[in-house]
Amino acid sequence: MKKILLTGHELVERAAQLGVSIYRDDANVPIGTNPIMAPVVSEYEIQRRVIEAERHISEHKLWIIAVISTAIALISAFAAWAAVISKSC
Repeated sequence: MKKILLTGHELVERAAQLGVSIYRDDANVPIGTNPIMAPVVSEYEIQRRVIEAERHISEHKLWIIAVISTAIALISAFAAWAAVISKSC
């Protein structure tokens, strides 16, 4: 299933929700420059940044699920081991 790429105002809103910068990362811009005057990157670049942020969030959630499932597997293995030990006694 392909996800439709956002454009225009919807894209800028989604970038703001994710905390993605829509401004060019230019080393020549002095620190403290008003963001209103900073140049905005292309729509393609904003889409790329939004997709990358969404992918990062998704990977982070999968990592948490993997850790939880590992903990549950360890608990299950311990319970099975305890059952075997209690049967043999």
